[in-house]
Amino acid sequence: MAGVARSDRRRFLRQSGGFTLAFSLPLPSGLAQTPAEPAKARLPGSLDRNRRLDAWIRVQPADRSILLMVGKVELGQGILTALAQLCADELDVNIERIRIVSGDTAVVPNEGTTAGSFSMPDSGNAVRHAAAEARAALLELASTRLAVAMANLRVDDAVVIADTGARTTYWDLPAGEELRREATGKVPPKRSGHRYIGRSVPRLDLTPKILGQAMFVHELRPEGLLFGRVVRPSTYRARLLAADTAAVERMPGVVKVVRDGSFLGVVAQRESQANAAAEALARSCRWETPSALPRTEGVEAWLRSAPIARDIPTRRQPRTTPGEVIRTVEASYFRPYQMHASIGPSAAVATMGADGTLVVQTHSQSVFETATAIAAMLGLPRERVRLQHVQGAGCYGHNLADDAAADAALLAVQVPGRPVRFQYTREQEHRWEPYGSAMLIRTRAGLDAQGKVLDWDFELWSTPHTTRPANQPGNLLPAGYLGKPFVQPVPANNGAPNYAADRNAIALYDFPGQNVLTHFITEMPVRVSSHRGLGAYGNVFAIESFMDELAHATGSDPAEYRVRHLNDPRARDAIRAAADRFGWSTWKRSPGRGRGIAFARYKNIAGYCAVALEVEVDSRSGSIRVLRAVASADSGHIVSPDGVSNQIEGGLVQSLSWTLKEEVQMDETRILSEDWASYPILTFSEVPPVDVVLIDRPGQPFLGTGEASQGPTGAALANAVFDATGIRFRRLPLTPARVLQGLQERRA
Repeated sequence: MAGVARSDRRRFLRQSGGFTLAFSLPLPSGLAQTPAEPAKARLPGSLDRNRRLDAWIRVQPADRSILLMVGKVELGQGILTALAQLCADELDVNIERIRIVSGDTAVVPNEGTTAGSFSMPDSGNAVRHAAAEARAALLELASTRLAVAMANLRVDDAVVIADTGARTTYWDLPAGEELRREATGKVPPKRSGHRYIGRSVPRLDLTPKILGQAMFVHELRPEGLLFGRVVRPSTYRARLLAADTAAVERMPGVVKVVRDGSFLGVVAQRESQANAAAEALARSCRWETPSALPRTEGVEAWLRSAPIARDIPTRRQPRTTPGEVIRTVEASYFRPYQMHASIGPSAAVATMGADGTLVVQTHSQSVFETATAIAAMLGLPRERVRLQHVQGAGCYGHNLADDAAADAALLAVQVPGRPVRFQYTREQEHRWEPYGSAMLIRTRAGLDAQGKVLDWDFELWSTPHTTRPANQPGNLLPAGYLGKPFVQPVPANNGAPNYAADRNAIALYDFPGQNVLTHFITEMPVRVSSHRGLGAYGNVFAIESFMDELAHATGSDPAEYRVRHLNDPRARDAIRAAADRFGWSTWKRSPGRGRGIAFARYKNIAGYCAVALEVEVDSRSGSIRVLRAVASADSGHIVSPDGVSNQIEGGLVQSLSWTLKEEVQMDETRILSEDWASYPILTFSEVPPVDVVLIDRPGQPFLGTGEASQGPTGAALANAVFDATGIRFRRLPLTPARVLQGLQERRA
């Protein structure tokens, strides 16, 4: 079976032995990929920024394998398996021959952050084209060796066979020189004859996990390991006044107590000793603690009154067609702050080597940019900080993984030569992770006599959705507490429309007039950053809830009403596929039960997804039970059906959890959600049966899948609850208390 190679430098060089004499990979070389020049033709995906073929693919005669190197990392989404499928198909080798190194900043191409459902469009396209071009280079060599025209050669599991019967193998060809060049982009990938693309193969990362092998960063136990902990204040802007570090230094097993400004940490021989030392240190601290949080129930009002840094006209499309508005409908929706709530607290292992190079093993999504930020925080040359990705437990955006790497680094440089394993407590993970931003959205639609939307207005108020490290030390949590603190840069609403707060704010429906205005607020009462889908979850919840309101207001079927406003045939197909599999047209109403449907195309450029749900609402308790869920997914040409299905299903389940339960609790001074009791998430027993309908589009571009289902799911759930109760809930989450209050107000 194909495998994920350890990104150990010595092992990597040994594996690459067939060509390492010629290649030589000193630390900086892997970082210094030749940037694209304006005059050069654009290459597919990440190949455009990392053009050397041998940066992606190498032939390894020593073990008769193919080494595939990628900058994207495995977060549990199955991306490495899909990339191995692409590579194996284009090179005509068994997938078992693919070895993968990913996310090692000293070795792999810099593909930026693994986020935003970009892995298949970026890395998938790069791997596919690089492999196709590598195969062509190998066949050219074989053609010369066998004295047979390339057209008369075929490949079977790395064996090149001529129509004369002569043969050679990839391992016998001097491929090093041939691959040590820039890609041309002139070798098209296969259009047909795929052995792996379009078929589900066993996930590369599952077997060792199922067997309990050490796969996660939390399980690393290198020789000489020490254990680190940090002490944080009770709230964001607190400053340390005093701490009894001397007493803690005398505790058993304590190797080092680190204080730098308001940054406090300990390093100990054993984990229990580190925990005890950190607890003792915390008890000795005196902090200056301001009151600056808006309280949980005050967040919506805070958003309405917060200073707006910038009004962004996300879309201005005045209506140019005639038509009389005979009815106007308005509504407002609210999404609270929500957590990533990773089941496993973030961790990292850092080692300051004798050569002055800091190596950090981390589950960060953005190893390259975080490495740069850590180097700046420590005052080290960038080439002296190397990050290696190791899988972690649950990653749904910018959680504390980067900060754990930074904390581990700050401790490791105090004990050079010894690896330091650092891990947050559950309480720290909950309190300090960057949350998904709260959002307030106001919608208004002008309808004609047939109930069709003529004018659509959409206004949103939101704090930022991205404060990733992005090469900036000020975005690393511990950097703000150092004696010489790094100031967090003022975040921007990055990119074109649909890339931050306004992601999916532009409705895909074909409204004659459509205006979208983003009120961007850079003040942040709580720490926020990329939460799966960014603004898409809140915006799609509002758009699709409002479409449901308009359908009901005009006496239309909600599924048909959506289709009526869509010109994109793939969008219509997605809605119809979900509705058909759900049995929308034959569904029978019963007391307390309702159905809902919603749709979105993620970022308006990625995967299409429609979700239909059936729910049951208990009128006595206000609790909602999701009875079943159906999702349709069109992600373009499907490489791994099982992978796409898993992504859609996982996103749907997570969105149910957000929509039913999740809201960060706070008072004026501190985050109150510090464990699973104060921040409940969906339990296994509450997960409904999920049926995923895949719409394959062979030959079409890869669209990305990972964040396609979260938005439609939240809206479909709210719509189903309205169908069951007749009450429109516009504030998330739909907790039993809120539903019960709605029911009681209606009875009154």
